[in-house]
Amino acid sequence: MRRSLVLIATGLLVGFTQAQISEKQLDQLVESTLKTFDVPGISVGVIKDGQVIYAKGHGVASLTSKAKMDQKTLVGIASNSKGFTATALAILVDEGKLSWDDKVTKFIPEFQMYDSYVSQHLTVRDLITHRSGLGLGQGDLMFFPEGGTIGLQELIHKVRFLKPENEFRDKLDYNNIMFIVAGEVISRISSQSWAEFIESRILKPVGMSSSFGSYTRAKAVKNKIDAHAPVDGVVKQIPHDWNETANAAGGIMSNVEDMLVWADFLMNGFTTKDGKKLVSDRQIQQLWQIQRPSTVALKNPYDTGNYGYGLGWFISDVKGHKQVQHSGGLIGTVTLFTLIPDLDLGIVVLTNQQSGAAFNTITNTLKDSYLGLEDRNWLKTYSESTQKSAARYAKQKKEAYDKAASFAKSSGQKLSASQVVGTYKDPWFGAVELTQNAKGYRLECKTSPRLKGELIAYSSNTFIVKWDDRSYDADAYLTFVMDENGNALSASLKPISDITDFSFDFQDLDLHKVDTKK
Repeated sequence: MRRSLVLIATGLLVGFTQAQISEKQLDQLVESTLKTFDVPGISVGVIKDGQVIYAKGHGVASLTSKAKMDQKTLVGIASNSKGFTATALAILVDEGKLSWDDKVTKFIPEFQMYDSYVSQHLTVRDLITHRSGLGLGQGDLMFFPEGGTIGLQELIHKVRFLKPENEFRDKLDYNNIMFIVAGEVISRISSQSWAEFIESRILKPVGMSSSFGSYTRAKAVKNKIDAHAPVDGVVKQIPHDWNETANAAGGIMSNVEDMLVWADFLMNGFTTKDGKKLVSDRQIQQLWQIQRPSTVALKNPYDTGNYGYGLGWFISDVKGHKQVQHSGGLIGTVTLFTLIPDLDLGIVVLTNQQSGAAFNTITNTLKDSYLGLEDRNWLKTYSESTQKSAARYAKQKKEAYDKAASFAKSSGQKLSASQVVGTYKDPWFGAVELTQNAKGYRLECKTSPRLKGELIAYSSNTFIVKWDDRSYDADAYLTFVMDENGNALSASLKPISDITDFSFDFQDLDLHKVDTKK
């Protein structure tokens, strides 16, 4: 029989039984977390033994409107959508419409990887276990940041130009592109868009009545966050960042109330509130079993001995208990979803700023309280590590710009317009145009129009690209390879600082000059 969810109208709940942290202490922790990590709004949910223990928003949903963040405020859950994609595939496996080990080309005949062997042998399972051979975030620039022109079918076609960084099935390297392909498998089988399938076959049956399969489908809802990010050291509202092309990798809009319903559904054997089991136990074992293991530190705070990726989920052990977890991140928002099934415990943290330290502080404190651990002051730990990292990032950026300033004053040879101005092309990303105006050189990415900025001379063959949108925090070195006459043949990019999000996969571009416009 389905366990009942206990939730009173205000969104505050029945007591913190079996937990060391009280509701008041959690309120205080969230408020301190908001201030410490400069996050405008956070919503937190806890479910234990089928009862909602906590579901509350803190702070504001938007710095502009000052609307309050509450348990109903919609947030882009980003890569927490991957668990829904995997569940959708499991439903289709149970229906006999596919097998995990079916070749991708069975459903998308035109699909190709860079290597012909991988093209012929890549399976549905490979798509959602991060073991295709593609590197961390490789190819993400085809949909990230928002505003790109590459559509779904074009993206799938261009996968063949992504030269893998790893051997096939040899390493776990987190990659969004393969999940987008998995979403297309779902669409081809069901004759529905990924968002339509997720809404009709999962969200509605589960009872996630306030959630949507994509940001576009939630546009009419007023109670949703604005995205926020540090811009030159000050947190500001920025445009919501999402591309409908990548819905299967991270498109769902949800809130704490609905994500607790999702947690309860999962821990209740993937059974809906009217008693319908959406996924068989056999497939649940596949979803929540490590498919591609990864290394873990010998000494870690939860004595974790096994860690890896299942089908749409990170799987590990914490203090002897199995943990099923996923995080999600967009420019301006990050989320964390955690289940410890044998404790019947679910923890949800949704934010409208991109501080992973914030969601980790709250999640680990709650997790410790249910594991019976002494307070380890995660707020202090993450505050100190964040400050240390921020200092390191600032140093990297300062050193880059200081060297550029020094080079500008030197007599070193500067690159002329005749040497570098023109169009450069990458096989999967498309054209990047380097132009000159009265103020100097500029770089514009034609398939990602918001990705544009000024060039600052750094050395005799390198510029710094300073992107116009300062919320990206992703300035990059642009280095040229010259021919025997000193004219640019090709160029490469790489971030100037480790703070750069991995989805700005500049290092994966192979730009070759195709004209000499001046």
